[in-house]
Amino acid sequence: MPNDCVFCRLVARQIPASVVYEDEASLAFMELGQVNPGHVLVASKAHAASVYELDDGQAAAVFRAAARVARAVRVAFDPPGLSIYQANGAPAGQTVFHFHLHVLPRHDGDGMQLVWPVKNPPRDQLEAHAARIRAALPAR
Repeated sequence: MPNDCVFCRLVARQIPASVVYEDEASLAFMELGQVNPGHVLVASKAHAASVYELDDGQAAAVFRAAARVARAVRVAFDPPGLSIYQANGAPAGQTVFHFHLHVLPRHDGDGMQLVWPVKNPPRDQLEAHAARIRAALPAR
């Protein structure tokens, strides 16, 4: 556990958190900077700076916890929408370098936006990109 990692300190109960769910591999707690009521963070208990450092078991546990929390948020707050956000690296907007997901209830006009410039590459370029990714996948 890195001493300067705020989420590791939350997992270790060295600093307070409003916990909503916990299992052996993940911890879900209220986001201090609530965008909308019910905004929850789901973090891996073991320190992993980004998705690249998670093993398959950790990834499965965190995403399973996020789905459970999302269903509970829907019952508790009945939002008309829900987004799950995750960023890796500063250029992607990551500010806390411990893997976590934002489970974020959404409402029309809540100020959240996720937009990108659509480039629509030709099919042959998409196929070439797909081939590069397939080649990089580890064997099962």
